Amino acid sequence: MAEVSGRWVRQMQRATSEFRSRVIDDIKQLVTDTAELIYSHAVLNAPTAAIDGGNLKNSIEIDYQEGGLRAVISVGADYAVYVEYGTGIYAEEGGGRQTPWVYYDTKLNRWVVTRGMRAQPFWNPAVDEGMRYFASQM
Repeated sequence: MAEVSGRWVRQMQRATSEFRSRVIDDIKQLVTDTAELIYSHAVLNAPTAAIDGGNLKNSIEIDYQEGGLRAVISVGADYAVYVEYGTGIYAEEGGGRQTPWVYYDTKLNRWVVTRGMRAQPFWNPAVDEGMRYFASQM
């Protein structure tokens, strides 16, 4: 009887170990799929200005961590927040400057007067899509 009980315990341990391994592999795949979805949507929707030559799109990166159980997607362009939420009179929630301003643009080689820039959301819609996908698959 002890031999049957011992064999059963070993079979159960092996089965739970295999199950755990499969679950971890499935979660790693889901993390990868979700990260790639967010990345691709952000890159697709990030505007490309003739002036920056695609710098915003090219600054989006994925860093896989913890053996693939975690993914960090980042946007390296320091002006991304202004693209996402707008500036000046167009800033979301009215937090932007309400008067026009003038600056010299070295790339255009001239003075520019502006009241701001409308929001061009690319990041939040990508994250929202990734969250929906993750929740539906989990």
